[in-house]
Amino acid sequence: MMPEYGHALLCLALGVALLLSVYPLWGVARGDARMMASAGVFAWLLFICVAGAFFVLVHAFVVNDFTVAYVAGNSNTQLPVWYRVAATWGAHEGSLLLWVLLMSGWTLAVAVFSRRVPADIVARVLAVMGMVCAGFLAFILFTSGPFARTLPAFPVEGRDLNPLLQDPG
Repeated sequence: MMPEYGHALLCLALGVALLLSVYPLWGVARGDARMMASAGVFAWLLFICVAGAFFVLVHAFVVNDFTVAYVAGNSNTQLPVWYRVAATWGAHEGSLLLWVLLMSGWTLAVAVFSRRVPADIVARVLAVMGMVCAGFLAFILFTSGPFARTLPAFPVEGRDLNPLLQDPG
């Protein structure tokens, strides 16, 4: 059930990113300070949703949830826990999700630490960052699918992490 929560969080994050892309710019055009200020709330929501989805994927790797196709293809029960956590971003789907997590973190940082910058500039910057996040989230949801299931039959053992990523050195 956890992967479905992760997918739902990604869908919600896409909706929030689209709102962040449009609503503050509409506020700039209308000169509405409340609409421009809503960008900070959307930045918080975006970060919470993306972080939640990322940690759901990390949880799937840690508990060896091989019903998730991405986990089954990039992990196995013999990997130490730290490699299973690192396997979260060891392939395409997880790397993109990590990138969106970092981007949403920077979006939140701009919202929190730009108190001295004029509100219309902050609204424009956050809207552009929301557009970038929305693009990546749409790509993840429509082409990558990190939470795709292997059901009804799932493997007992995963395929393992890429050996090049298992070198501690």
